Amino acid sequence: MSKKATAQFWDTAHRYLGHQLKVIRQVSSHTIDSYRDCLNSFIDYLERVENISRKKISFHNFGKETIKRYQTWMITEQGLAPKTCNLRLTAIRSFLEYAAQEYLWLMPVYTDACTIAGVKTPNHAIEYFEPDEMTALLAAPSGTSRTDRRNQMMLIFLYDTAARVAEARQVKVSDLHLDAGVPYVTLLGKGRKYRNIPLMEKTVLHLKRYLKDFHRSDPKTDLPLFYAKAHGLLHELSSDTFEKMIKRYAEQCREGGYPMPDRVHCHMIRKTRAMDLYREGVPLPHIQQLLGHENISTTSGFYAFATLDVLAKAMEAVNPDNGVKSWSDPDILERLYRL
Repeated sequence: MSKKATAQFWDTAHRYLGHQLKVIRQVSSHTIDSYRDCLNSFIDYLERVENISRKKISFHNFGKETIKRYQTWMITEQGLAPKTCNLRLTAIRSFLEYAAQEYLWLMPVYTDACTIAGVKTPNHAIEYFEPDEMTALLAAPSGTSRTDRRNQMMLIFLYDTAARVAEARQVKVSDLHLDAGVPYVTLLGKGRKYRNIPLMEKTVLHLKRYLKDFHRSDPKTDLPLFYAKAHGLLHELSSDTFEKMIKRYAEQCREGGYPMPDRVHCHMIRKTRAMDLYREGVPLPHIQQLLGHENISTTSGFYAFATLDVLAKAMEAVNPDNGVKSWSDPDILERLYRL
């Protein structure tokens, strides 16, 4: 392959990561790093398995059959999860789409890549807290220390807003609008897109008390809402701080006799909030807006199904007790889910 074709590929790849994603699309640094890793993985495959030197790689190596062999290699040789395989395929397609806008002759290469079917991903049950578990978790930070008071506010905030950890840790005090007609907080979500989330009355009261305690000097500051102090300076909490917090309080609940899922993480609070709203009959488009999902299919893929208890209640509502064995009987419900 000519040096010109190789130079064209590497130059386009650098512009895609450094300008298209960062400047034009303004995606997060995490997304850019993820896409860079995905493209590097394919380049490593070309070098190690297809025996194509990095100095000779060009767009001619992005043919449909090569990508399909790469997909098979990820599954059979690397044993990667379906979601990982599909993410890497998505990154390749996105890069080829950008390149095809620069060089029209690449359009058939891009369209061929789009015809490659993704790896089928199994549908796993949604991980969320049951009502009594969520209640126990919210009450767990019952101590009088500043850390406990801050952590309880963090748990309440995560539940009420259904925010991602990355969104919650970036919230500034100035993002709160507690005196508005409908109190709300502004979150910066994926793709650097903002959304406003209404705050419930009890949460507003908790936040006002929290601000008096933790932000007494300047209630409109651009300092992080949730912070830690180091060497006299305030700094934003890490994602690890959030995750360690929830594991600590879940273990505390278990020791106190309250059952908790074996594996807990902060994202479960987000799913719990969405599931609770779904159970209460909130329309999926409203839940979509709360979660910041760009596509309704993302929301419905998670929540548009009837859990056993929802199904049981619905069936009991339309089939009043007439002496027949209750539809909420676990054995009967189990048979309903078999062919």
